[in-house]
Amino acid sequence: MEKIQIALIEPEIPGNTGSIARTCVATDTFLTIVGPIPFDISDKQVRRAGLDYWPHLRHEYLNSFEEFLKKYQNRRLILTSARLGENYSDFKFQKGDILLMGKETMGIEKGFLHSGKHPVVHLPMWGETRSLNLANASTVFLYEAYRQLGFGV
Repeated sequence: MEKIQIALIEPEIPGNTGSIARTCVATDTFLTIVGPIPFDISDKQVRRAGLDYWPHLRHEYLNSFEEFLKKYQNRRLILTSARLGENYSDFKFQKGDILLMGKETMGIEKGFLHSGKHPVVHLPMWGETRSLNLANASTVFLYEAYRQLGFGV
């Protein structure tokens, strides 16, 4: 089982996917990309953001959210939201958690987000913005999980 894992659900911006991939290489975190996605994973914007680290990325591509849910039905999914749920720093992460990051434009599908089946966490924001950048938010969530687990677990 992975220490912590990130799953990107239908990411829309190649640069964000590349930046998250680079963070995953730096932290030896497994990345799941769930499609469909509107760009080719070999897109130069993805590669540029990930620089020359892409060959070192441990990752998989799954064709649908349903495929993802079936494959990881026995893992704890941590849903992330711009406003809902528990403050990320109060939440108790566990080894094996999967951080679920939704689409840049709409987040995680509302019915799934509000189902009550999975914990939901958010990063506090008090300024005049709708949400934080997906790559930045992913990094904050990931490092908090590793901090709680003792880094390099």
